[in-house]
Amino acid sequence: MVVGYFRKISARRFWVMVIGNIFLGMGVSIFKFSCLGNDPFSGMVMALAELAKMEYAVFLILLNAFIFLVELLFGREFIGAGTLVNAFLQGYIVTFFYEIWMGLFGKPQQLAVKIVIVLIGMVVAGFGISLYQTPNVGAAPYDSLSLIMAKRMPKISYFWCRIFTDAFSALVCFLSGGLIGIGTLVTAFGFGPVVEFFNVRFTRKLFKPGDDIL
Repeated sequence: MVVGYFRKISARRFWVMVIGNIFLGMGVSIFKFSCLGNDPFSGMVMALAELAKMEYAVFLILLNAFIFLVELLFGREFIGAGTLVNAFLQGYIVTFFYEIWMGLFGKPQQLAVKIVIVLIGMVVAGFGISLYQTPNVGAAPYDSLSLIMAKRMPKISYFWCRIFTDAFSALVCFLSGGLIGIGTLVTAFGFGPVVEFFNVRFTRKLFKPGDDIL
């Protein structure tokens, strides 16, 4: 099934998704670098990884593997190349860029600087989300949870399903000693408009009928 899927998606869609994951990972690393909080899921993973005394990237792979089983059982139609790239590479992309920021600039100290970093992270991550989602070549394990919930409970909209998964992640992050801050609020309320801006202004224009097939 997986091999057949890879043959059906176009090279352009595949590589746009890969580049999107790189920008998304860069954005997450910028939020982490700001020291003002990350998106709920990333913040939860970082907090749990610290509690478990494991590398963030390794813990993320293990958690994604567990969520992938749920996706495989209840949302197989959401699985694709994007699922695998996000599940296995996202943690290492975040770590790679975070170490670069720390090596170049050191830990930011002033609040004004941290806020500017958060805003940069929102733009970079929002651009990455647009590139990753628009090709429609598979949802990340975490993203699939709200999609599966909306599918299984048609009376509840996707919006509220996503609110639930993000709120649950934020709660676990808080209870695990993770950081809930300005960055968390920005991701909760700012991503939608930023992603839609890039969707309309850039990403959707990349695709035309008849893309080359892998």
